Amino acid sequence: MTGWVSQSGYGVAMLAFHSDAHSLALPPQHPFPQSKYRLLREHFEAQPGLLRMQAAPAASEAELALVHTPDYLDAVLLGRLSAAAQREIGFPWSAQMALRSRHSVGASIAAARAALQEGVAANMAGGTHHAFADRGSGYCVFNDVAVAARLLQAEWHRRHRQLLRVLVIDLDVHQGNGTAAIFQGDPSVFTFSMHGAKNFPARKEASDMDVELADGCGDGEYLAALEAALDRIWTLQGQTPPGLVFYLAGADPHEGDRLGRLKLTTAGMLARDRLVLDALHARRIPVALSMAGGYGHDIATTLACQVNTLNAAAQSWQQWGESRPSAMQESQP
Repeated sequence: MTGWVSQSGYGVAMLAFHSDAHSLALPPQHPFPQSKYRLLREHFEAQPGLLRMQAAPAASEAELALVHTPDYLDAVLLGRLSAAAQREIGFPWSAQMALRSRHSVGASIAAARAALQEGVAANMAGGTHHAFADRGSGYCVFNDVAVAARLLQAEWHRRHRQLLRVLVIDLDVHQGNGTAAIFQGDPSVFTFSMHGAKNFPARKEASDMDVELADGCGDGEYLAALEAALDRIWTLQGQTPPGLVFYLAGADPHEGDRLGRLKLTTAGMLARDRLVLDALHARRIPVALSMAGGYGHDIATTLACQVNTLNAAAQSWQQWGESRPSAMQESQP
């Protein structure tokens, strides 16, 4: 599938970047469902033509250093993480763990670059929003969205001498505390997180906009809250709309998730994705998706939600159509 190109110069399907070749060395019965990334890739490999899938490159140390502190980078890349730091992350250190984390960030960088060219693209993993500048947490080593946002802002300014404004729409069921902390006080990046009020992390950070949901929240209440929040964001952005959106499409608000505590149905999850994607397409704002969390009692439930998300994104990519080149110009502030 890699490299298919239409006469217009764009591929015939949405670009999606994967990084599951680099496995974590996890002990037996570890709760992190790393097989979901391989299963997601294999699902789309069995249906060629729906996505242009490419293996993600590894983020460089210089790229990671746009967000993460030198001491923390050395600790991860050179195997110097303390036992306490490894417990906070939730993974034992290994060379593969460090390499996997670099490729996951590289996938979000590649997806963001592709989104600016084609309107929509995806990281088939990513969404590691609990990673702070100086530490990891909650199965998150490096903050892929933060690194990609910083790098794309730098690249955009170098080419166009303009500011690239970024919006993070984080709909993982857990608050994006690391992302919120990294961008606090930065008016060029607007962070929005809608999450379970009583879920991890116990101590929340202040995003630019937080919407907290009660345990048991279902489709109707959730979608109404999301629509209202997006309307507020468009009002707040006013004359300075974002030129790029990162959408963390976590599968863990689903009613079948072990860690979610919300009650969205599969249909409700798909309605969520379409609400976000339709709003961005209507405003011609490019979007890079990441899959973020998903911990279904049955891994097939998580997989189904993520397949639906990528199918909806691919449909949005198609809607951009031949308007892509002018749309890219119009979307930038």
